[in-house]
Amino acid sequence: MTTSSPLLPADFLDFLAKNADRFERELMDWLRIASVSSDSSAKKNVHAAAEWVKQKFADAGLMTESIATDGFPLIYAETPLPEARDGKKTPVALVYGHYDVQPPEPLELWDSPPFEPVIRDGKIYARGATDDKGQVLTHVLAVTQWLASGRTLPIQIKFLIEGEEEVGSGNLEKYLPRLADKLACDVVAVSDSSQYAPNRPAITCGLRGIATYELFVDGPSHDLHSGSFGGAVMNPAMALCHLLSSMLDKDGKIAIDGFYDDVLPIPDIERDAWKQLGSDDAEFARSVGANALAGEPGFTTDERRWGRPSLDINGLTSGHQGEGVKTVLPAKASAKFSCRLVPGQHPERVTRLIDEHLQRHCPTGVRIELKPDHGAAAMLADATSPYTIAAADAVESAFGVPPVMIREGGSIPILARFQEVLGCDVLLLGWGQNDDAAHSPNEKFSVADFHRGIRASAALWQAIGKP
Repeated sequence: MTTSSPLLPADFLDFLAKNADRFERELMDWLRIASVSSDSSAKKNVHAAAEWVKQKFADAGLMTESIATDGFPLIYAETPLPEARDGKKTPVALVYGHYDVQPPEPLELWDSPPFEPVIRDGKIYARGATDDKGQVLTHVLAVTQWLASGRTLPIQIKFLIEGEEEVGSGNLEKYLPRLADKLACDVVAVSDSSQYAPNRPAITCGLRGIATYELFVDGPSHDLHSGSFGGAVMNPAMALCHLLSSMLDKDGKIAIDGFYDDVLPIPDIERDAWKQLGSDDAEFARSVGANALAGEPGFTTDERRWGRPSLDINGLTSGHQGEGVKTVLPAKASAKFSCRLVPGQHPERVTRLIDEHLQRHCPTGVRIELKPDHGAAAMLADATSPYTIAAADAVESAFGVPPVMIREGGSIPILARFQEVLGCDVLLLGWGQNDDAAHSPNEKFSVADFHRGIRASAALWQAIGKP
């Protein structure tokens, strides 16, 4: 059944409905390509995923280009620039997304193979379904199918689809200044986030930043017998546990001197608006399979995950990992951990504070090394811009309810750089759900939200281009 829209003609909506099965097949074709950018053995797959989306643009007649980098290519496409109306500047929008995906491990926890997409209970299950192939494809289809219907667009739309978002967007950040003229735009539109809840679409006006690390602890020159040496030689695994626990107090507050000095408070207007969302802590815990929630005292769950910094251990390695018991005092231990940052914080300063803290708390008898990986500042968008207002109209036309204004706890490191280099606004329009398991086994994306995303994207360009 066709859903009416004040922004889209009925015959176009009929066309989208009649071709829904084809759109799903195209998404599943893209999802079958195991484009894991962090896996050196998957390079051919990552390039194949880039070529797949490039061909979609080329087939639709868009000016298309593969921009070589020191890593995987940037896929660029653009629609024709419409003639200016009444002497007014024609708006230009840039759609940003990525064709690379997270590693699928642990494979044994998937109910179906991660790169053999299936539809169950109205959801597409596959790695990359929601992060980000499914979401970015809504914009690709909205534009290419609009043009295929013989219509023209009221604005110019550019696309930049990269292949290294899941490993920090290092090459895009490096090449961005030299691409500034090509990518010049008024607003960047990104769909790589979530709705607030099922049937509660959202416009995300802020993202937390990120700083990631690996901590190495070295002790004796080789593994020792725990009976002969335990209690006399410092155990690197125990030292690692001490160091990690020293960074967080028992109440869930980060215990690193100076860590909160630059944190900007959440404005009262946002705190009040978030409280009106009716967040249910018990339901939120249930949705992630936890028996209770925890975090920094004095803040709600939404405030903790959107507007406050956090520190999490992402992986631990030491000693015997195989079957059975091996009573060794390990020679080495390591951990991967990350901080989510909020407006006011800078990764470089946070790194210095963490390193100073770890050096002060390092136990006698071991040596430590902190290796920073990648970092990015938090991003805030203008919730009152004409692009946000247009997006609210477009989302409501597709989803049937007005979107709520939220922040998101995740990070898309390149967005703050887009703002800085291109001087543009940002629109974060998430079609996914919080329980889509974006970096976990059984990642999924609602088929209904996939199609609503296509309609919302098509309506967005009309709303932005309204006289």
